[in-house]
Amino acid sequence: MRRELLIGLLGLAALAGCGDSDSGSGAAAAGGGETVRVAEADGGERVLVDDAGAALYTAEQEADGKIRCTAGCLAFWLPLRAPASGAPTAADGVDGELGVIERDDGTRQVTLDGTPVYRFSDDAPGQVTGDGLEDDFGGTTFTWRVLAAGGEDADDGGGGGPGGYGY
Repeated sequence: MRRELLIGLLGLAALAGCGDSDSGSGAAAAGGGETVRVAEADGGERVLVDDAGAALYTAEQEADGKIRCTAGCLAFWLPLRAPASGAPTAADGVDGELGVIERDDGTRQVTLDGTPVYRFSDDAPGQVTGDGLEDDFGGTTFTWRVLAAGGEDADDGGGGGPGGYGY
């Protein structure tokens, strides 16, 4: 009896460890859902969001596909994690090509048209507070842009960044 109880408890502990402790990871949830989708944010703008509804951003300084947001930058700008295996998925209305880049720590980050994608730690679902922010980490100044539906910057309606996202 004790042996069966111990085996059962170990099994439950193993299952509990399989859950995603970072509910805002941005990776598609088990059982379906797209990695990136379109939603309406505060102010009525249609932006790209993760599966939890958090707005997605890119940094102008990473338009070449090279990850520069490291160390202290990651306390504010959270990489949109790709699924553990396979490719990220896009809902209808997401323009551009989703891909994956591997970070130095081995995690897989979603890219849009080759540019790494992030969430802003100060945003709640439905908010866009990081668009146009400039910050400095490790001697690099970053300029962040929300990814708008339809391939245009949500604020100024155009640009020549990845997928036409307002740079």
